[in-house]
Amino acid sequence: MSVAGELDIATTELLRGHLLALLQEAGHSRVPGTELVIEVSRLSFIDAAGLGILVSVQNQAVNQRTPLHIEGVPPNMRRLLRITGLDRHLT
Repeated sequence: MSVAGELDIATTELLRGHLLALLQEAGHSRVPGTELVIEVSRLSFIDAAGLGILVSVQNQAVNQRTPLHIEGVPPNMRRLLRITGLDRHLT
């Protein structure tokens, strides 16, 4: 899935719904090695609510044993992930 624009309190629930649906689909896949990749290179802004959604979906992925990866992290988001310590969990 590719995410673009702003990920904030106004958009997080919509994204959560899409990600959880994709995660459920991946969990039911019979193809070995199925994973969920979130591509964020066109994300221009992310706030605490956006980070919270990513953590929540990551936790769900771990619980159902479906690998989740975030790719194309822009520098401003990479800095935020590093400052919060989430870089070790989300990338």
